Amino acid sequence: MHRAAPLFALAAAIALNGCVARTAANIITAPVKVAGKAVDVATTSQSEADEKRGRDIRKREEELGKLERRYEKELKRCREGDQRSCEDARMTYLDMQKIIPTIPAEPDD
Repeated sequence: MHRAAPLFALAAAIALNGCVARTAANIITAPVKVAGKAVDVATTSQSEADEKRGRDIRKREEELGKLERRYEKELKRCREGDQRSCEDARMTYLDMQKIIPTIPAEPDD
């Protein structure tokens, strides 16, 4: 039984050698992996920035479309004599004028 102990210890040492090496490698590379992940989270790729810009532009275009439809309805009521609608139309028109400069012009083909 005492003769088996050194063989067992030798076998265990050989088996654990790979484990210890992998663990040491993981410990050494962990800070680099964490830092790399932090940089990925903190930075925005050009395509991500373009997508975000496109979403923002579409959102402003949708808002302008809603304001234009509301303006047309208010203007129609104003022409029919509803003074409150005339004031509402003026306010909606001012809101439209704030959004229009933030929407890029379509290129001429």
